[in-house]
Amino acid sequence: MIRPDAIFAHDFGHPVQDYSARDAILYALGLGLGTDPADLPFVDERALAVLPTYAVTLCSPGMWIRSEELGVDFGKLVHSAQWAEFPHPLPPEAQVRGGAKVVSLTDRGEGRGAVLMLERTIADADDGRLFCRLHQTLLLRGDGGFGGPPAPRDVPFEPGRAPDVIAPLAISPRAALIYRLSGDWNPLHLDPAVAAAAGFPRPILQGLASYGMAGVCVSRAMGMDPAAVASLSCRFTGIVLPGEDMAFHIWRDGDETARFSAQVGERKVLGDGHITWRLS
Repeated sequence: MIRPDAIFAHDFGHPVQDYSARDAILYALGLGLGTDPADLPFVDERALAVLPTYAVTLCSPGMWIRSEELGVDFGKLVHSAQWAEFPHPLPPEAQVRGGAKVVSLTDRGEGRGAVLMLERTIADADDGRLFCRLHQTLLLRGDGGFGGPPAPRDVPFEPGRAPDVIAPLAISPRAALIYRLSGDWNPLHLDPAVAAAAGFPRPILQGLASYGMAGVCVSRAMGMDPAAVASLSCRFTGIVLPGEDMAFHIWRDGDETARFSAQVGERKVLGDGHITWRLS
């Protein structure tokens, strides 16, 4: 049985992590960069620009929610949405410190699950400069009906017009294998037997890999620098398999912002996407 008191009281500590230019380049390669001359700033250690979304992989709290004392049915957990803002650019190498806390736990009702929101921060370990603040939304499908406050009603983005741009993105068959080297060791993205036990035809792409790909692909489709992403959010609405082709449907929403979704064929895999950029 889920224990809200233990969840809110969970001590995440303040993990410290060092990363190097090699790590930032490996992350970029995991998103599929490196096949176009325009990718050079993100893979050249001599004058490296670090993708802002790399920050979401740093100082991870790990599989904290699997702790038995929390009472969560981990097998039915789904990472349903991700939002992050990036106040300062990441340097090519740094020591960073993480912080985390559960900010909400709401109840969708018996048989419908619960919704947990975790807030994390990633900052420079020396001067406290904030590189990233993120909200990770988890759908706890097996834990509804515990008597908590009701979950807010989601209002999906309805564009009301055709997208301004449709940007294709071919995903490497090796994408999940490379991306996992940035710290996501879940065997669901590696082992065919684990994927089959979860009901998938083969290992699936990490949700945060498609999130990072969105930051790059949508930026370039809008004529913006991926290094200038100031915030990025989306819902994960379907699985992506390595080797598939995604198509980003993008709606311009002003000089510094756009809305987007992504599909694989007729299957929507990302929804309610929102991205902003710094213009200076």
